[in-house]
Amino acid sequence: MTNYSKRTQMVHGGVRRSQYGELSEAMFMTQAFVYPNAEAAEARFVGAGEDEFIYARYGNPTNRMFEDRIAMLEGTEDAFACTSGMAAVNGALMALTKAGDHVVSSRALFGSCLYVLEEVLGRFGVEITLVDGTDNAAWEAAIRPDTRLVFFESISNPTLEVVDMAHVVKCAHAVGALVVADNAMITPVYSYAAKLGADLVVYSTTKHVDGQGRMLGGAICGSRELIRGPIETYMKHTGGAINPFAAWTHLKALETIDLRVRAQSESAIKVVEALSGHEKLSFVNYPTHPSHRQYDLAISQAPSAGTVLAFEVKGGKEACFTFLNALEIFIISNNFADAKSIATHPATTTHQRLPQEQKDELGISDGLVRLSVGLEDPSDLIADLMQALDRL
Repeated sequence: MTNYSKRTQMVHGGVRRSQYGELSEAMFMTQAFVYPNAEAAEARFVGAGEDEFIYARYGNPTNRMFEDRIAMLEGTEDAFACTSGMAAVNGALMALTKAGDHVVSSRALFGSCLYVLEEVLGRFGVEITLVDGTDNAAWEAAIRPDTRLVFFESISNPTLEVVDMAHVVKCAHAVGALVVADNAMITPVYSYAAKLGADLVVYSTTKHVDGQGRMLGGAICGSRELIRGPIETYMKHTGGAINPFAAWTHLKALETIDLRVRAQSESAIKVVEALSGHEKLSFVNYPTHPSHRQYDLAISQAPSAGTVLAFEVKGGKEACFTFLNALEIFIISNNFADAKSIATHPATTTHQRLPQEQKDELGISDGLVRLSVGLEDPSDLIADLMQALDRL
Protein backbone atom coordinates (compact mmCIF):
# COMPACT_ATOMS: atom_id res chain seq x y z
CA MET A 1 0.00 0.00 0.00
CA THR A 2 3.03 2.32 0.20
CA ASN A 3 2.50 3.49 -3.40
CA TYR A 4 -0.95 4.86 -2.62
CA SER A 5 -2.23 7.98 -0.85
CA LYS A 6 -3.04 8.05 2.87
CA ARG A 7 -6.77 8.10 2.14
CA THR A 8 -6.51 4.87 0.15
CA GLN A 9 -4.26 3.29 2.78
CA MET A 10 -6.85 4.03 5.47
CA VAL A 11 -9.41 1.93 3.58
CA HIS A 12 -7.21 -1.02 2.65
CA GLY A 13 -4.07 -0.94 4.81
CA GLY A 14 -3.12 -3.76 7.16
CA VAL A 15 -5.98 -6.10 6.22
CA ARG A 16 -5.69 -9.75 7.29
CA ARG A 17 -8.45 -11.95 5.88
CA SER A 18 -9.41 -15.33 7.27
CA GLN A 19 -10.12 -18.39 5.17
CA TYR A 20 -13.68 -17.09 4.74
CA GLY A 21 -12.61 -14.07 2.69
CA GLU A 22 -14.71 -11.54 4.60
CA LEU A 23 -15.05 -8.03 3.12
CA SER A 24 -15.16 -6.19 6.44
CA GLU A 25 -12.21 -6.87 8.71
CA ALA A 26 -12.83 -9.65 11.22
CA MET A 27 -13.08 -9.00 14.95
CA PHE A 28 -11.26 -11.70 16.89
CA MET A 29 -12.88 -11.61 20.32
CA THR A 30 -10.61 -14.10 22.02
CA GLN A 31 -8.38 -14.03 25.06
CA ALA A 32 -6.00 -16.80 24.03
CA PHE A 33 -5.01 -18.90 21.02
CA VAL A 34 -4.91 -22.66 20.35
CA TYR A 35 -1.87 -24.63 19.22
CA PRO A 36 -2.01 -27.90 17.24
CA ASN A 37 0.42 -29.59 19.62
CA ALA A 38 2.76 -28.99 22.55
CA GLU A 39 5.76 -28.47 20.27
CA ALA A 40 3.94 -25.67 18.43
CA ALA A 41 3.08 -23.99 21.74
CA GLU A 42 6.71 -24.13 22.83
CA ALA A 43 7.87 -22.69 19.52
CA ARG A 44 5.34 -19.87 19.70
CA PHE A 45 6.56 -18.82 23.14
CA VAL A 46 10.19 -18.95 22.02
CA GLY A 47 9.46 -16.51 19.23
CA ALA A 48 6.07 -15.77 17.68
CA GLY A 49 6.07 -14.98 13.97
CA GLU A 50 4.47 -11.97 12.27
CA ASP A 51 0.99 -13.50 12.20
CA GLU A 52 1.26 -15.76 15.24
CA PHE A 53 -0.37 -14.82 18.53
CA ILE A 54 -0.18 -16.07 22.10
CA TYR A 55 -2.51 -14.06 24.32
CA ALA A 56 -4.65 -10.95 23.77
CA ARG A 57 -2.54 -8.94 26.19
CA TYR A 58 0.44 -9.64 23.92
CA GLY A 59 -1.32 -9.24 20.57
CA ASN A 60 -4.41 -10.05 18.53
CA PRO A 61 -5.10 -10.15 14.76
CA THR A 62 -7.67 -7.33 14.99
CA ASN A 63 -5.34 -5.20 17.08
CA ARG A 64 -2.53 -5.88 14.63
CA MET A 65 -4.61 -4.67 11.68
CA PHE A 66 -5.34 -1.43 13.53
CA GLU A 67 -1.69 -1.01 14.51
CA ASP A 68 -0.52 -1.52 10.94
CA ARG A 69 -3.05 0.95 9.58
CA ILE A 70 -2.37 3.76 12.05
CA ALA A 71 1.38 3.30 11.55
CA MET A 72 0.75 3.83 7.83
CA LEU A 73 -1.16 7.02 8.59
CA GLU A 74 1.57 8.34 10.87
CA GLY A 75 4.37 7.24 8.54
CA THR A 76 6.19 5.06 11.06
CA GLU A 77 7.39 1.46 10.89
CA ASP A 78 5.11 0.15 13.62
CA ALA A 79 2.60 0.98 16.34
CA PHE A 80 1.25 -0.47 19.59
CA ALA A 81 -2.45 -0.01 20.38
CA CYS A 82 -3.31 0.88 23.99
CA THR A 83 -6.40 1.01 26.20
CA SER A 84 -6.49 4.82 26.20
CA GLY A 85 -4.50 7.89 25.30
CA MET A 86 -3.14 8.14 28.82
CA ALA A 87 -2.12 4.46 28.75
CA ALA A 88 -0.12 5.36 25.64
CA VAL A 89 1.51 8.39 27.31
CA ASN A 90 2.28 6.44 30.48
CA GLY A 91 3.58 3.47 28.50
CA ALA A 92 5.88 5.52 26.31
CA LEU A 93 7.35 7.42 29.26
CA MET A 94 7.62 4.51 31.70
CA ALA A 95 9.03 2.04 29.19
CA LEU A 96 11.93 4.31 28.29
CA THR A 97 12.99 5.73 31.66
CA LYS A 98 14.41 4.49 34.95
CA ALA A 99 15.49 5.96 38.28
CA GLY A 100 18.20 8.58 37.81
CA ASP A 101 17.17 9.53 34.25
CA HIS A 102 16.51 13.12 33.24
CA VAL A 103 13.40 14.13 31.27
CA VAL A 104 12.72 17.57 29.78
CA SER A 105 9.11 18.44 28.97
CA SER A 106 7.06 21.41 27.90
CA ARG A 107 5.06 22.89 30.77
CA ALA A 108 1.83 23.35 28.82
CA LEU A 109 0.37 19.85 29.00
CA PHE A 110 -2.91 18.10 29.66
CA GLY A 111 -3.32 17.68 33.43
CA SER A 112 -2.99 13.89 33.38
CA CYS A 113 0.27 14.14 31.41
CA LEU A 114 1.66 16.45 34.08
CA TYR A 115 0.59 13.93 36.72
CA VAL A 116 2.45 11.08 35.00
CA LEU A 117 5.58 13.18 34.69
CA GLU A 118 5.69 14.84 38.09
CA GLU A 119 3.94 12.32 40.33
CA VAL A 120 4.57 8.92 38.74
CA LEU A 121 8.00 9.31 37.14
CA GLY A 122 9.09 11.70 39.88
CA ARG A 123 8.08 9.19 42.56
CA PHE A 124 10.36 6.58 40.97
CA GLY A 125 13.41 8.80 40.85
CA VAL A 126 13.21 10.35 37.39
CA GLU A 127 14.29 14.01 37.34
CA ILE A 128 11.80 16.22 35.50
CA THR A 129 12.54 19.67 34.07
CA LEU A 130 9.59 21.68 32.75
CA VAL A 131 10.12 24.49 30.25
CA ASP A 132 8.15 26.98 28.20
CA GLY A 133 7.57 24.87 25.10
CA THR A 134 7.46 27.92 22.83
CA ASP A 135 10.93 29.10 23.90
CA ASN A 136 13.69 27.45 21.87
CA ALA A 137 16.35 28.88 24.15
CA ALA A 138 14.66 27.27 27.15
CA TRP A 139 14.83 23.85 25.48
CA GLU A 140 18.51 24.38 24.67
CA ALA A 141 19.28 25.33 28.27
CA ALA A 142 17.33 22.46 29.82
CA ILE A 143 18.51 19.56 27.62
CA ARG A 144 21.70 18.15 29.13
CA PRO A 145 24.24 15.54 28.04
CA ASP A 146 22.55 13.06 30.39
CA THR A 147 18.97 13.83 29.25
CA ARG A 148 17.24 10.56 28.43
CA LEU A 149 13.96 11.74 26.98
CA VAL A 150 12.13 14.86 25.76
CA PHE A 151 8.33 15.10 25.83
CA PHE A 152 5.85 17.67 24.53
CA GLU A 153 2.44 18.19 22.99
CA SER A 154 2.98 19.34 19.41
CA ILE A 155 0.05 21.73 19.97
CA SER A 156 -0.79 22.16 23.64
CA ASN A 157 -4.13 21.42 25.25
CA PRO A 158 -6.04 23.70 25.84
CA THR A 159 -4.09 26.90 25.09
CA LEU A 160 -2.90 25.82 21.61
CA GLU A 161 0.75 26.75 21.93
CA VAL A 162 3.01 25.39 19.18
CA VAL A 163 6.36 23.66 19.67
CA ASP A 164 9.12 24.19 17.10
CA MET A 165 9.46 20.45 16.67
CA ALA A 166 12.41 20.43 14.27
CA HIS A 167 14.45 22.56 16.68
CA VAL A 168 13.58 20.50 19.77
CA VAL A 169 14.28 17.21 17.95
CA LYS A 170 17.67 18.55 16.82
CA CYS A 171 18.61 19.58 20.37
CA ALA A 172 17.48 16.25 21.84
CA HIS A 173 19.17 14.05 19.26
CA ALA A 174 22.41 16.01 19.65
CA VAL A 175 22.78 14.47 23.14
CA GLY A 176 21.24 11.10 22.25
CA ALA A 177 17.88 11.78 23.93
CA LEU A 178 14.67 10.23 22.60
CA VAL A 179 11.77 12.46 21.56
CA VAL A 180 8.16 11.61 22.40
CA ALA A 181 5.48 13.83 20.83
CA ASP A 182 1.86 13.83 22.01
CA ASN A 183 -0.02 14.57 18.79
CA ALA A 184 -3.66 14.59 19.91
CA MET A 185 -4.38 18.16 18.82
CA ILE A 186 -2.71 18.24 15.42
CA THR A 187 -4.49 14.95 14.46
CA PRO A 188 -2.94 11.98 12.60
CA VAL A 189 -4.14 13.52 9.32
CA TYR A 190 -1.98 16.65 9.67
CA SER A 191 0.83 15.09 11.71
CA TYR A 192 4.41 16.07 10.92
CA ALA A 193 6.08 14.41 13.93
CA ALA A 194 7.60 11.41 12.17
CA LYS A 195 8.81 13.56 9.27
CA LEU A 196 10.56 15.94 11.68
CA GLY A 197 12.27 13.11 13.53
CA ALA A 198 10.21 12.35 16.66
CA ASP A 199 11.15 8.88 17.90
CA LEU A 200 7.71 8.07 19.27
CA VAL A 201 4.36 9.67 18.45
CA VAL A 202 1.55 9.21 20.96
CA TYR A 203 -2.19 9.51 20.30
CA SER A 204 -5.39 9.38 22.23
CA THR A 205 -7.25 7.50 19.50
CA THR A 206 -10.39 8.21 21.51
CA LYS A 207 -10.21 11.54 19.74
CA HIS A 208 -10.01 11.89 15.96
CA VAL A 209 -9.50 8.19 15.19
CA ASP A 210 -12.70 6.93 16.84
CA GLY A 211 -14.05 10.46 16.67
CA GLN A 212 -17.63 9.46 17.39
CA GLY A 213 -17.81 9.19 21.16
CA ARG A 214 -17.74 5.40 21.37
CA MET A 215 -14.43 3.89 22.45
CA LEU A 216 -11.38 4.75 24.49
CA GLY A 217 -8.08 3.98 22.82
CA GLY A 218 -4.51 5.05 22.35
CA ALA A 219 -1.53 4.36 20.12
CA ILE A 220 2.25 4.65 20.30
CA CYS A 221 3.84 4.94 16.85
CA GLY A 222 7.53 4.66 16.08
CA SER A 223 10.35 2.48 14.84
CA ARG A 224 9.94 -1.29 14.95
CA GLU A 225 12.96 -1.48 17.25
CA LEU A 226 11.31 0.71 19.90
CA ILE A 227 7.74 -0.53 19.46
CA ARG A 228 8.49 -4.28 19.47
CA GLY A 229 11.27 -3.78 21.99
CA PRO A 230 10.80 -1.75 25.20
CA ILE A 231 7.27 -0.51 24.39
CA GLU A 232 5.69 -3.91 23.71
CA THR A 233 7.58 -5.49 26.60
CA TYR A 234 6.30 -2.90 29.07
CA MET A 235 2.74 -2.81 27.74
CA LYS A 236 2.18 -6.56 27.57
CA HIS A 237 3.44 -7.10 31.11
CA THR A 238 1.45 -4.20 32.60
CA GLY A 239 -1.84 -4.81 30.77
CA GLY A 240 -2.09 -1.74 28.59
CA ALA A 241 -3.14 -3.40 25.31
CA ILE A 242 -6.37 -2.30 23.63
CA ASN A 243 -9.27 -4.77 23.57
CA PRO A 244 -10.21 -6.27 20.17
CA PHE A 245 -13.66 -4.65 19.99
CA ALA A 246 -12.20 -1.17 20.52
CA ALA A 247 -9.46 -1.96 18.00
CA TRP A 248 -12.08 -3.04 15.45
CA THR A 249 -14.16 0.14 15.85
CA HIS A 250 -10.96 2.19 15.50
CA LEU A 251 -9.94 0.21 12.44
CA LYS A 252 -13.27 0.91 10.75
CA ALA A 253 -13.14 4.57 11.80
CA LEU A 254 -9.79 5.00 10.05
CA GLU A 255 -11.62 4.43 6.75
CA THR A 256 -13.24 7.86 7.13
CA ILE A 257 -10.74 9.79 9.27
CA ASP A 258 -9.30 11.77 6.37
CA LEU A 259 -12.74 12.93 5.23
CA ARG A 260 -13.92 13.71 8.76
CA VAL A 261 -10.86 15.58 10.00
CA ARG A 262 -10.50 17.69 6.85
CA ALA A 263 -14.19 18.67 6.97
CA GLN A 264 -13.98 19.51 10.68
CA SER A 265 -10.80 21.52 10.19
CA GLU A 266 -12.35 23.51 7.35
CA SER A 267 -15.29 24.31 9.62
CA ALA A 268 -12.93 25.22 12.48
CA ILE A 269 -11.20 27.95 10.47
CA LYS A 270 -14.59 29.35 9.43
CA VAL A 271 -15.59 29.52 13.10
CA VAL A 272 -12.29 31.23 13.96
CA GLU A 273 -12.80 33.84 11.25
CA ALA A 274 -16.37 34.51 12.43
CA LEU A 275 -15.29 34.94 16.07
CA SER A 276 -12.11 36.95 15.49
CA GLY A 277 -12.46 40.50 16.72
CA HIS A 278 -15.77 39.88 18.51
CA GLU A 279 -16.29 42.57 21.13
CA LYS A 280 -17.17 40.09 23.86
CA LEU A 281 -14.01 38.00 23.39
CA SER A 282 -10.51 38.92 24.57
CA PHE A 283 -8.84 36.72 21.96
CA VAL A 284 -9.33 33.71 19.67
CA ASN A 285 -6.55 31.11 19.41
CA TYR A 286 -6.04 28.86 16.39
CA PRO A 287 -2.43 28.27 15.34
CA THR A 288 -2.87 28.41 11.56
CA HIS A 289 -4.90 31.61 11.63
CA PRO A 290 -2.83 34.79 11.01
CA SER A 291 -3.91 36.25 14.38
CA HIS A 292 -2.01 33.55 16.32
CA ARG A 293 1.34 34.74 17.64
CA GLN A 294 3.03 31.58 16.32
CA TYR A 295 1.29 31.57 12.95
CA ASP A 296 4.48 31.51 10.87
CA LEU A 297 5.82 28.48 12.75
CA ALA A 298 2.47 26.68 12.75
CA ILE A 299 1.82 27.12 9.03
CA SER A 300 5.39 26.03 8.23
CA GLN A 301 4.74 22.72 9.99
CA ALA A 302 1.19 21.89 8.81
CA PRO A 303 -1.50 23.36 6.55
CA SER A 304 -4.09 23.18 9.33
CA ALA A 305 -4.10 23.22 13.13
CA GLY A 306 -6.89 20.67 13.27
CA THR A 307 -10.37 20.71 14.76
CA VAL A 308 -9.92 22.61 18.05
CA LEU A 309 -9.78 26.33 18.84
CA ALA A 310 -9.80 28.34 22.05
CA PHE A 311 -11.03 31.78 23.05
CA GLU A 312 -11.50 33.88 26.16
CA VAL A 313 -14.90 35.29 27.08
CA LYS A 314 -14.71 38.70 28.73
CA GLY A 315 -16.21 38.79 32.21
CA GLY A 316 -14.62 35.66 33.70
CA LYS A 317 -16.35 32.53 34.93
CA GLU A 318 -19.85 34.00 35.34
CA ALA A 319 -19.97 35.37 31.79
CA CYS A 320 -18.36 32.22 30.47
CA PHE A 321 -20.97 29.97 32.10
CA THR A 322 -23.77 32.20 30.79
CA PHE A 323 -22.34 31.75 27.30
CA LEU A 324 -21.90 27.98 27.65
CA ASN A 325 -25.40 27.48 29.04
CA ALA A 326 -26.91 29.40 26.11
CA LEU A 327 -25.41 27.11 23.47
CA GLU A 328 -27.93 24.97 21.61
CA ILE A 329 -25.85 22.86 19.21
CA PHE A 330 -22.52 22.73 21.02
CA ILE A 331 -22.52 20.11 23.77
CA ILE A 332 -20.85 20.85 27.12
CA SER A 333 -18.40 17.99 27.65
CA ASN A 334 -14.75 17.41 28.48
CA ASN A 335 -13.96 15.44 25.31
CA PHE A 336 -12.82 16.86 21.97
CA ALA A 337 -12.36 15.75 18.33
CA ASP A 338 -15.83 14.23 18.11
CA ALA A 339 -18.34 14.32 15.24
CA LYS A 340 -20.49 16.43 17.58
CA SER A 341 -19.25 19.93 18.40
CA ILE A 342 -18.18 20.32 22.02
CA ALA A 343 -17.52 23.27 24.33
CA THR A 344 -15.27 22.83 27.38
CA HIS A 345 -14.40 25.09 30.31
CA PRO A 346 -10.88 23.82 31.14
CA ALA A 347 -10.44 25.78 34.38
CA THR A 348 -13.27 23.89 36.08
CA THR A 349 -13.05 20.53 34.27
CA THR A 350 -10.01 19.07 32.45
CA HIS A 351 -7.48 21.27 34.28
CA GLN A 352 -9.50 21.88 37.44
CA ARG A 353 -6.99 20.10 39.72
CA LEU A 354 -4.06 22.30 38.75
CA PRO A 355 -3.07 24.92 41.36
CA GLN A 356 -4.26 28.42 40.45
CA GLU A 357 -0.67 29.58 40.08
CA GLN A 358 -0.07 26.89 37.48
CA LYS A 359 -3.31 27.75 35.64
CA ASP A 360 -2.23 31.39 35.52
CA GLU A 361 1.18 30.42 34.21
CA LEU A 362 -0.37 28.28 31.46
CA GLY A 363 -2.99 30.88 30.52
CA ILE A 364 -5.98 28.80 31.64
CA SER A 365 -8.22 31.63 32.80
CA ASP A 366 -11.79 31.50 34.11
CA GLY A 367 -12.95 32.87 30.76
CA LEU A 368 -11.14 30.35 28.57
CA VAL A 369 -13.28 28.08 26.37
CA ARG A 370 -11.93 25.17 24.33
CA LEU A 371 -14.11 24.56 21.30
CA SER A 372 -14.04 21.28 19.38
CA VAL A 373 -15.65 21.63 15.96
CA GLY A 374 -17.65 18.67 14.71
CA LEU A 375 -19.33 17.66 11.47
CA GLU A 376 -22.37 19.92 11.66
CA ASP A 377 -22.95 22.65 9.09
CA PRO A 378 -20.49 25.44 9.98
CA SER A 379 -23.11 28.13 9.38
CA ASP A 380 -25.29 26.53 12.07
CA LEU A 381 -22.34 26.39 14.47
CA ILE A 382 -21.49 30.04 13.90
CA ALA A 383 -25.12 31.08 14.40
CA ASP A 384 -25.21 29.11 17.66
CA LEU A 385 -22.05 30.78 18.97
CA MET A 386 -23.29 34.24 18.02
CA GLN A 387 -26.67 33.86 19.71
CA ALA A 388 -24.91 32.61 22.87
CA LEU A 389 -22.54 35.60 22.84
CA ASP A 390 -25.54 37.89 22.39
CA ARG A 391 -26.78 36.74 25.82
CA LEU A 392 -23.82 38.41 27.52
